Amino acid sequence: MRVISSAELRNNMKKYLDLAASEQIIIQRGKKETFVLKKQEYLEPDEDLKRAISMDELLDGVKEDIREIFRKGKK
Repeated sequence: MRVISSAELRNNMKKYLDLAASEQIIIQRGKKETFVLKKQEYLEPDEDLKRAISMDELLDGVKEDIREIFRKGKK
């Protein structure tokens, strides 16, 4: 584990991304903020992702909701 400043990360991004493949990097920003940089292994899709809808499905639903709001407003 290494502790670095946010400025050090900004100035040497490639170096710390490469290091994060094998060790945890702690980034200290100011006196009150701390972040962890580490490699994330591929995550298998879970049940939440399987229930997800596409952008087109979302837009269709939003359009229908807006139409319904206007229909109710005209009564």
